[in-house]
Amino acid sequence: MKIYNTLTRQKETFKPIHEGTVKMYVCGPTVYNYIHIGNARSIVAFDTIRRYFEYKKMQVTFVSNFTDVDDKMINEAAKEGITVPELAEKFIAAFLKDTKALNVERATVNPRATHEIPEIISFIEKLIEKGYAYEVDGDVYYRVKKFPNYGALAGKKIDELEAGASEHVDETEQNRKEDLLDFALWKAQKGDEIAWNSPWGKGRPGWHIECSVMSTKYLGDTFDIHGGGQDLEFPHHENEIAQSEAKTGQKFVNYWMHNGFVTVGDEKMSKSLNNFVTVHDMLEKVDPQVVRFFMSSVHYRRQINFSDDNLRQAETNLHYFKNTLESLHYRLKDETDQVDEDLRVALTKTETEFELAMDDDFNVQNALTSIHQFLTLLNQKLNETAIDHEALLDSEKHIAAWLKVFGIDVNEWTEAQDGDAEIDALVKKRDEARKAKDWATSDQIRDQLKDMGITLLDTPNGTRWSRD
Repeated sequence: MKIYNTLTRQKETFKPIHEGTVKMYVCGPTVYNYIHIGNARSIVAFDTIRRYFEYKKMQVTFVSNFTDVDDKMINEAAKEGITVPELAEKFIAAFLKDTKALNVERATVNPRATHEIPEIISFIEKLIEKGYAYEVDGDVYYRVKKFPNYGALAGKKIDELEAGASEHVDETEQNRKEDLLDFALWKAQKGDEIAWNSPWGKGRPGWHIECSVMSTKYLGDTFDIHGGGQDLEFPHHENEIAQSEAKTGQKFVNYWMHNGFVTVGDEKMSKSLNNFVTVHDMLEKVDPQVVRFFMSSVHYRRQINFSDDNLRQAETNLHYFKNTLESLHYRLKDETDQVDEDLRVALTKTETEFELAMDDDFNVQNALTSIHQFLTLLNQKLNETAIDHEALLDSEKHIAAWLKVFGIDVNEWTEAQDGDAEIDALVKKRDEARKAKDWATSDQIRDQLKDMGITLLDTPNGTRWSRD
């Protein structure tokens, strides 16, 4: 398996620290609002990657945090007239509901910054002790220039960063910091905002320190994969490396993975541009499986262009899978049975091609191309007079396993629903009318079923039906 490592800017053979296991950390949301489709991109991308590891029978420990205290949280809580913890509870619940609808597997651990305060303080104390951090009037800063490889992840040089730093640091901070590049590990309390006791007075953690503490606490000082959006590459992930490796003296992460943005037109989807759509709102209008498939069927490092046309295309592709499986289920009722060597060979070939594509940095688009080619052949076989029951059952099992990697649960398609028995009875009655050449009754039943949202397909092997 090859993974593109952002740190080295090349694909590398994936060698987990412990064979058969994968330890992953993915930066989670700041829980002050509903997640939008851009946020969901990272969530779905890394859930798909996790699912493929599980498809390969690897044991995955997946940690993703909640940032439940920062300036945005404090400001939004004040606006709503509630406490920061109350705001966090509200939007953590919303996050879990929305991601469940997208069939995202729950993380092994969802740590929260405010639940890790003692560990954060201890981590910062260690950095101060080793000379990598210093305190100024209740604030604690990290000495960037003391860390020799700072900027390596983002491919930035210290002198380039220094040249632009003065534009992003206000005069008060300039006077407090030893160097403009230094960043906050601990922030002294302002007014009556939420705060915790510390050796430096009341305050709260900076954003970057949270992830260093939570990832190493639950995964160890060195772990396999750290993921997140491209916008987190610098400074967030760069700062995580500096903090973590300064404290432990060990390599922090073996493989850095970053997903592409969701764009609307030519712009990145973001709250600051007010061009976002929340998952909460989207799921009221669009089938969650369509949204999931739309996002998981694009390679994680590519940008996704969010548009109605692209959503409709994902829906069409998903229906093709669904209709194929419905045809397969229908044909399995057939009593004919003969070995179909072509179908069996094609299934084995597709399985190999699927895994080769996914092993190549999770190339979901090539994987789907192979599956679609197999579905074309399978549909041809389903229209033939005789079928290979064993090959069809094996095909069904493999298609379900492949779709599970993309977060699609085919069980939702095959479970009996209210009204199925009535529909089956009407279809049978129509078939009898057709045999008797009673076209008026046949047409009347077809129209009745159409009004119920049922589409009929007359095939050489009988009549099939599906819900619109």
